[in-house]
Amino acid sequence: MNESFNGMESAIETGPAIQNVYLQSLGAAGTVTGSKHLLLTPGGNVMIDCGLFQGIKALREKNWESLPVNLADISALILTHAHLDHCGYIPLLVRNGYRNKIYMSQPTRDLVELILRDCAKLQEEDAQKANKYGYSRHHPAKALYTVKDVEAALPYFEVCEIHKTISLAKQLSFSLYPCGHIAGACSVKISCFEKTIVFSGDIGRDQSELLPGPELLGQADFVVMESTYGDRLHSKNDTSQDLAGAINDTVFNKGNVLIPCFAVGRALEVMHLIYRLKQHNLIPSSIPVYLDSPMAAVAGKTLVHFPEWFTIDEKECADMFNSVTINKDYKDTEKIIKRAGPKIVLAASGMLTGGRVLEYLKRYLGDERNTILLIGFQAEGTRGRALLNHIHELKIHGQYYPVVAKVQEIEGLSAHADQSELITWLKQFHNSVSEVYLVHGEPCAQDTLRVKIQDELKLTVKIMKPYHKELLFTLNQQL
Repeated sequence: MNESFNGMESAIETGPAIQNVYLQSLGAAGTVTGSKHLLLTPGGNVMIDCGLFQGIKALREKNWESLPVNLADISALILTHAHLDHCGYIPLLVRNGYRNKIYMSQPTRDLVELILRDCAKLQEEDAQKANKYGYSRHHPAKALYTVKDVEAALPYFEVCEIHKTISLAKQLSFSLYPCGHIAGACSVKISCFEKTIVFSGDIGRDQSELLPGPELLGQADFVVMESTYGDRLHSKNDTSQDLAGAINDTVFNKGNVLIPCFAVGRALEVMHLIYRLKQHNLIPSSIPVYLDSPMAAVAGKTLVHFPEWFTIDEKECADMFNSVTINKDYKDTEKIIKRAGPKIVLAASGMLTGGRVLEYLKRYLGDERNTILLIGFQAEGTRGRALLNHIHELKIHGQYYPVVAKVQEIEGLSAHADQSELITWLKQFHNSVSEVYLVHGEPCAQDTLRVKIQDELKLTVKIMKPYHKELLFTLNQQL
């Protein structure tokens, strides 16, 4: 049974007469960004994740729209992890009226504060530049939210121990289970009126450079599952060999290697892989490596305090950081670009949507000796996706730059499980789950995964639509 939201009515029913439990997606339905999922229950309404939309303009503009719900009716927010498409809307949620706890793991709490402060600062700076140079159609241009908005949200943060049951209301509780992807990332297991509902969050790889694989959660009646790579299998090639080959070929041609990285998670894993390649003499030990992302540097050093979330010890982590030159000052970016000789540069953002990586792109795209290495998912409408699609020129800050440099993708460095790993993760619930709901994926990936799950696991699968309410179950007793 589906109940659709027409945009004019409240999406949340209230009052003692409600006997149904619904699922509603306010983001990441038919797309990979803007994750916001509501569990609507007689005991309280719970939001899982609260992210920003990214990618094409039509999606980004949704960030400026008010959510079609009464935020005062949401009794709890639970975060799966610290990436912007899962946490970046929090300051707006609080600014617009949310006043309850925001639950997350300890690493997620520390990273979310860093990410939100950085996001707000960049938005403020972008608005200032737009007003100074007049390239925005808005007069004046405004930041989506400010650092003050971030600070107003921080008091609502609540750290949870993993595996510990947190009670939200009578017959409504949850617990967190690590799921790989990045440090602190967790799936959410909710106990709701004697039914179990699992929200996967972003599921990590079975084998990762730094992180253990996703934990098993036992049983579930309903599973709300990401589907980013639902239509794709990652390469079986040795990732370290692929990376070494790309670096060595570029060095031989006296070029530069530019690796756009997600500041939280991927940058750390790529740094470690390059460190190991140098240790084993598989790439020149003399080639300089620059991490031009203050956010990635701070996030990485923050995560050093949580060794239990990693597969390497603190000494190796420290050695890895010592092998990299960290650039904190934007003014020094130009010096790195002009530095003679081959070099490896890691810079955010991972999908080339903004940040210092764009300054390197402007200089490196036009030289065939250089290599742009793409290592993570590239959402529709991003410069990263455009490069994967072999675009001949790229627009950056209002100017077009011809793409002459080599563009290469290394699939093995993705933080997301591929189709096979998603199926393996889902099999743990095979004997208990009645329905699977797919979120956080583009339409083709979602439909491919839907068919695969139905054929292989014989489960009922539904693809969530924006704002539509799905009836999960009806309570057996009067409240």
